[in-house]
Parts: sequence; C-alpha cells; structure tokens
Amino acid sequence: MRQVKLGIIGVGNMGFSHTKNLINGLVPNVEITAICDIDADKRKRIEDNFPTVQVYNSKEEMYEKSDIEAVIIATPHYDHPPIAIDAFKRGYHVLCEKPAGVYTKQVLEMNAEAEKHPELVFAVMYNQRTTDAYIKLKNLIDSGELGNIKRVNWTITNWYRSQAYHMSSDWRSTWKGEGGGALINQNPHQIDLWQWLFGMPDRIWAKTYNGKYHNIEVEDDVTAFFEYDNGMTGTYITSTGEAPGTNRLEIACDMGKIVVENSKLMYYRNTISEREYDRTTTVEFGMPEYWNCEIPTKAPVPAPHMAVIEAFANKILGTGELVANGLEGIKCVTIINGINYSSWTGETVDVNNFPHDGYLELLNEKIKNSKPKGEAPKAKGNVDMSGTF
Repeated sequence: MRQVKLGIIGVGNMGFSHTKNLINGLVPNVEITAICDIDADKRKRIEDNFPTVQVYNSKEEMYEKSDIEAVIIATPHYDHPPIAIDAFKRGYHVLCEKPAGVYTKQVLEMNAEAEKHPELVFAVMYNQRTTDAYIKLKNLIDSGELGNIKRVNWTITNWYRSQAYHMSSDWRSTWKGEGGGALINQNPHQIDLWQWLFGMPDRIWAKTYNGKYHNIEVEDDVTAFFEYDNGMTGTYITSTGEAPGTNRLEIACDMGKIVVENSKLMYYRNTISEREYDRTTTVEFGMPEYWNCEIPTKAPVPAPHMAVIEAFANKILGTGELVANGLEGIKCVTIINGINYSSWTGETVDVNNFPHDGYLELLNEKIKNSKPKGEAPKAKGNVDMSGTF
C-alpha cells in the first residue's frame, strides 16, 4: 500500500494528538514523516515522545528538507489561511484544522488560491460529520422523509471550560490571539453540522455576552436566531460557563419531531403529516397519532479526526471522497461572523450579502483594544491538556 507522506504544522494540543495517533498506526495509508513548530518546547515534546519523526524549526525548513506531499495545519486560528495559501503555492495538499479561519475575508482568499490548484486536495477537519447519528439524520432530511422542517433548536452548553483553561495559552480566549471565544473555538463542529444538515440561514439575529462567566474578553454565552426564506427558523444556544450542560438538537417537521441527545437519535413519527392532518381533521383538540422510534446508531468512535485524515489520504491516492471539502469551511465562518456582527451592531445580518469588510473593521477594533487576561487559579496536581481542543 502506498502511503501519503504527511507533515504537521503546529504541534500544540491537536497537533500532538494527531502525531500520536498517526504514529500508532490509526491511519494505515498515512506516514507522518515531519512536523514543525516555532516553539522550542513543543518541538522537544515531539522529540522526546516520537523520536522517529523529523522535527523542524519552521514550515519553510520542513518544506526544504523533507519529502512530504501533504500537510495538516494545526496552528492558532488566524494562521490557518495564510499557511494554507503558502502550501498551495508550493504544491502541497492541505488539511486544515477547524475553523477554516477567523474572518470571512481571509477564508475567501484561501479558497480563491485553492481553486487555482484543482490538482491539490483541500480538506477541513469537520470530523463530527462522521458521527453515525448525524449521518442518519442527514439521510432522513435529504430523503424527504421528514417533510418540511419548521423549526430547529440546538442547545449545546456542555462545552464547560474553567478559567485555568482560558489561561493555558497566551493566544487563547483573546480577540488578538484567537479571534473569539466559544463560537470560534468550541462550536465550529456543531455550526458546520447545522449548515451541512439544514443549509445556510438567510438572516441571523444574535446576542453574545463577553466574559459573562470568565475573566476573558471574548464571548462565553451566546443565543442566536436563524431565519430561512422557506419559513424555517432556528435557535442556537451555547456557553462555556454551564455545568454539566446540555447537548440537545431538536427538529420540528411535518412528520413529527427528531431529537438527538446522549448519542441517541429519536424520531417521534406522525402517522400522517401534520399539514395534511390540519387540512382534513374535524377534531378541535386532536393531533396526529405518532410512534416513538429510536433509530439505531453506532457509538461515536474514539478518534473521529482519524477518519477525516484517512479520507484525505484516500483522495490524494485517487480513491474515495473527502469528509469535508476545504472550500466548505467558509460556511461555518460566515455563520460565526454573522452571529458576532449581529450582536455587535444590534442588526439582523443578511447572510447572502454578508459585510465582509465591515466585520473585519469591527474585529480589528476589538483587537486594537485587547487587554491581558486575569490570573488563573492555582492548579491542583498535574493537568493533562493533551485531549483538549
């Protein structure tokens, strides 16, 4: 079997995790041969744990001295598009960690460069698309089984993070370093799933709260309202300050109701479409009969990122399809930016005519006024951050 020779740019939490899983052979069609990071401590961590991997001080040195053909970008968020653009120009296949970028204008520039190189594979790390419950839900939606979708509510507040987490890196939880908080860090997977399942909203109205639960300058509590031209509406609620929190996706549709929670997919299926029942019934206080149907789903796999990497390698080798095409990364970033822009201005955002320059102007103001974070509480014992985002 031919293996794709892969390099990783950035070996913080996610880059280290990818390196470990690939070294352990979780993706047979990939050979990780090189990593690079400008941080000497992170390089030493790789050298101490994985002595067979060649370590470089910079991506330029890695490009010059290694024989890689593809890269995973696992750096802080702002760096994703410029590093991807440079890689495309040098002729490398690119898998970009989530999010695709911080603001739409830079992601559009990255996509424009990618489209100049159709021979190169471009993917984005939206590994939650591999979750069986969401795959089966998408099949139900695309098949027309659910009929018209009326309303979607997603409460995703089980992203609890302590002040110690926010203090774990200088760049984290700042406008200058990360470009946002809960939305740009914890929520890209769910926001990507939203647009993958239901399409892009046409209008967004939202309220975000910065530092509501933590000593940080970015958002840690969000409520957004999505509106679609076809009449569908949705609410998206997220927070990093609630424990134990909730992850519940609820869909109201003509044929009943779908609930995804605790790795279960429940379909409360009407025996007759609600719209048809409404047109034909003579009962004043009745409702359609419905069945409680639990749709069997496989448990989430321990390392879903590896499924994305395997598909990326297969595509390079000429077989299979990507889990998420890199060009689709702009959709999630547009929704995130739309939520922020609405909250910052008090306006309803027209997603189809998104103000790319206006958003960047407001973001730059926040970066300009960025302030140091407060102190974190003293950690008790050893803290293992290797499995965090």
